[in-house]
Amino acid sequence: MGVRVERVYEVPDGGVRVLVDRLWPRGLKKEDADLDRWAKDVAPSAELRRWFHSPQGEYEEFARRYRAELDTPEARDEVDELRELAAKGDLVLLTAVKDPDRSHVSVLLERLEQSG
Repeated sequence: MGVRVERVYEVPDGGVRVLVDRLWPRGLKKEDADLDRWAKDVAPSAELRRWFHSPQGEYEEFARRYRAELDTPEARDEVDELRELAAKGDLVLLTAVKDPDRSHVSVLLERLEQSG
């Protein structure tokens, strides 16, 4: 499975490009976005995102809570669809976060790499 992470602002380099953020990226016009899909259901809930960016937000606890959110039926269905896309070729997870390694994207990537 070929899955990689890129910032949504970067020039596309092949693959099926899927935005995995719940909010539309700042400064990017929808007509300028080069993406194939917007998978909002795999992004953290607004409540979890706000908690993570609050003073008490801590990455390990955020990741634990986000994994639980990924177990909801809507998110599970979306993860399965992303796995199917990855099985067919390169999948590019797009995000606007500045540090994808310490965000929901790394947790999502971990989940995608696990067997369904």
